[in-house]
Amino acid sequence: MTAALSAHELIARHRPTLDQALEAIRTRAYWSPHPEHPKAYGENGSLDAAAGKAAFDALLGSRLDLGQPGTDDWVGGETSPYGVDLGVTYPHADLDVLLPAMKAGQRAWRDAGAEQRAVVCLEILKRISDRTHEFAHAVMHTSGQAFMMAFQAGGPHAQDRGLEAVAYAYVEQVRTPDNAEWTKPQGKRDPLAMTKQFTPVPRGIALMIGCNTFPTWNGYPGLFASLATGNAVLVKPHPRAVLPLALTVQVAREVLAETGFDPNLIALAAERPGEGIAKTLALRPEIRIIDYTGSTEFGDWLEANARQAQVYTEKAGVNTVVVHSTSDYKGMLSNLAFSLSLYSGQMCTTPQNLLVPREGISTDQGPKSYDEVVADLAKSVDGLLGDDARANALLGAIVNPEVKARLEAAAGLGEVALASREITNPDFPGAVVRTPVIVKLDGAKPDDEAAYMSECFGPVSFAVAVDSAADAAELLRRTVREKGAMTVGAYTTDPEVEQAVQEVCLEEAAQLSLNLTGGVYVNQTAAFSDFHGSGGNPAASAALCDGAFVANRFRVVEVRREA
Repeated sequence: MTAALSAHELIARHRPTLDQALEAIRTRAYWSPHPEHPKAYGENGSLDAAAGKAAFDALLGSRLDLGQPGTDDWVGGETSPYGVDLGVTYPHADLDVLLPAMKAGQRAWRDAGAEQRAVVCLEILKRISDRTHEFAHAVMHTSGQAFMMAFQAGGPHAQDRGLEAVAYAYVEQVRTPDNAEWTKPQGKRDPLAMTKQFTPVPRGIALMIGCNTFPTWNGYPGLFASLATGNAVLVKPHPRAVLPLALTVQVAREVLAETGFDPNLIALAAERPGEGIAKTLALRPEIRIIDYTGSTEFGDWLEANARQAQVYTEKAGVNTVVVHSTSDYKGMLSNLAFSLSLYSGQMCTTPQNLLVPREGISTDQGPKSYDEVVADLAKSVDGLLGDDARANALLGAIVNPEVKARLEAAAGLGEVALASREITNPDFPGAVVRTPVIVKLDGAKPDDEAAYMSECFGPVSFAVAVDSAADAAELLRRTVREKGAMTVGAYTTDPEVEQAVQEVCLEEAAQLSLNLTGGVYVNQTAAFSDFHGSGGNPAASAALCDGAFVANRFRVVEVRREA
């Protein structure tokens, strides 16, 4: 295969970005090469807002032919949470044809080495970045995110996470030198001399099982970590969120072909309605790595049954915030209100349980009782979402009927402090838009425990009354240990309480945010600096992103010779 882009050209183009990424993960300082503002696009080959929308509109009702081998049918059926029928169809694969074709290109990809693989991945990310406006509409109309969130989280933030994975993959692969001269003295005899060669070798084909809510943000770390470490990648999107990942595969196949590699190193596995091919794929002997984001039930099944593969899961958790005291009561309420409302709580990092002492909390506005704290938080959410236009921009749309059913059922679990209300989206009358519900529960009542100790994914939160800060810390510990947590938050002005909560999070491996009152929220993480999940509690078996996330996707094979 003739390369239109040489390795030298790619290294010159992308090595500076890779070096900056390596420095960012070392220092954990803020950095991103991908602009967050929509107006930053439209030059140097990138699509502006109008061109991106036109490109997305042109996809509607089309057949996305990726040129994959083994295509035996065309499948589709995505309907946007905003009520738009996308009408895009995708190749359905005969796995017995596709999987062998994917393995065929791995030798050349392996032999290319860590640096060349990294810069090819960066070229893929650059081309995706140029189409961020188009991808934003694809993410919006498959996930239900509001446009600006789809633009940022589905675009630059997802691209950052992909680049971060490439950087970690590169670090781990070059940790061992390519070659070494080994000499062992033997006293009066001639020394023993060996020449040793070390090659990172891929495990095989990686399966990336996409999620409905964040197809690119959650999908790119595993996809690029596997590709950068020499593995072929089979992308199995969620049936309701195929388009963003299908476009990703399309771009990646184009870049691989242009750089002289086999485009079948990446492929799409779309499925017929109800086919459920994830289980079938997960047990194929060719599949050696699995990345999965979704329900605990299926994540547990993968971990128990896909024994031939390295399995990386992000499942469910019960995210908790301890509310003990604050020096900025208004800022605390505002920050929590935004965290509970963003994307209708359909984030794996959204707080669910708010643990509030039943005797109340101390604040810069004086003592506040449990009832006052909950009522004031309800007012803050109401104020934030009081304007329908702003509410639509924050809430997006409910992604599926199961979330809507959980939201409606939550009102029957306890005293409702804030009722959910329906909001009309004038641009998309078919969208299901609901404000959050806040339900008051008692941490001392066994009947309430079943509610707050289960994940209720969506715009549902529980204000749980506890006896003391010590009880809050103990309930936090039990929640993280038994149910897992992607995020933990705490508000306190007491150093001893802060230390107690921090110790729980260190012992139970949960990521902690303390006293957030400004523009950083517990449910947001920044690539290159923040770790998403820890891999140390039941919510996830891996962190995005660290060395452990990439290092076991390849092994180092040694060839040694006498010198």
